[in-house]
Amino acid sequence: MSPPRPYDPRTRTVPSRPATAPGPATRSSSPVTGPSPALPRHDLAVPAPDELPFAVGSFEEIGPLSRADFPHRHVFYELVYVTHGRATHVIDLDAHPVRPPHLFVVTPGQVHHWQDQRDLRGHVLLCAAEFLLTFPADRDALHRSGHRSWRPRDDTQARRIATLMRWTTAEYRRGGPGRASTLRAYLHLLLTEVRRSRPTGPTPGPPPGPGTRNQRAAAIARRFEELLGEPDLVGQPPRAYARRIGVSERHLNDAVPLATGATPARLIRGARVLEAKRLLTRTDLTVAAIAERLGFADPAYFCRFFRREAGDSPGAFRRHGGKHHDSAG
Repeated sequence: MSPPRPYDPRTRTVPSRPATAPGPATRSSSPVTGPSPALPRHDLAVPAPDELPFAVGSFEEIGPLSRADFPHRHVFYELVYVTHGRATHVIDLDAHPVRPPHLFVVTPGQVHHWQDQRDLRGHVLLCAAEFLLTFPADRDALHRSGHRSWRPRDDTQARRIATLMRWTTAEYRRGGPGRASTLRAYLHLLLTEVRRSRPTGPTPGPPPGPGTRNQRAAAIARRFEELLGEPDLVGQPPRAYARRIGVSERHLNDAVPLATGATPARLIRGARVLEAKRLLTRTDLTVAAIAERLGFADPAYFCRFFRREAGDSPGAFRRHGGKHHDSAG
């Protein structure tokens, strides 16, 4: 099996850099109605319609978009293990100096790019959420690993992670019976190693899981948190998320606080602020255009909302490069 080029160059927005040439049977995005996204959004292309929504290989095998130096987002998960070189990996508003060996997880909806690359080498694993549909604990672990970077605790663990990546790549190329279950098993082991690594950045909240009082509530909350990463839903009310999940709005409002300790409205508000920060720092859109994309009919109301939530006006936040500035100081 030849190495894949799984980034689909025919994305919803054409990147401003040259894209990888499509493979023999790449999968393109469906047409989009309405305004195009402000940031390039990349799909996961697979060699054939019945192929797994999964790919793994080196940076070179995955293709140049795996090292894209322009801000973009994915509709899939990306696990990167950098083993050589230097760079700065910018994920949302955080710049992570790359010091190999170094692990990163980018979740759907997050905006990221690479800066100041020098001989960057390592392993890249891509998978769509449906690949782990029947493994909710691993899917949740992957999703919650996307707000920090990770470093192996010692040389032994670093070699173990590299070995797992090589085994996963070999199994992916080999194909044959049992391939999907074996790849999921290797991914489970990789996620275990991520959790055992030394994290950088804030600790995420407790995951919804078997410890909650209601397993159904945990499943609803997990899906709701995934949907918060979809920019098309930003600015929509809780009922829109409930409709996508297939539950009533009342059920959503009961389940999410039970599993997470926060109301859907509060979490939606946080996602709205984060998306506003992304667009302010990673695009040239006007404040009025950003307000419209986030569902605010009145730009002035958006400015009041943003100042209340972020502590700065949108214009000041953009001028200071995404860093909070106390105008009273």
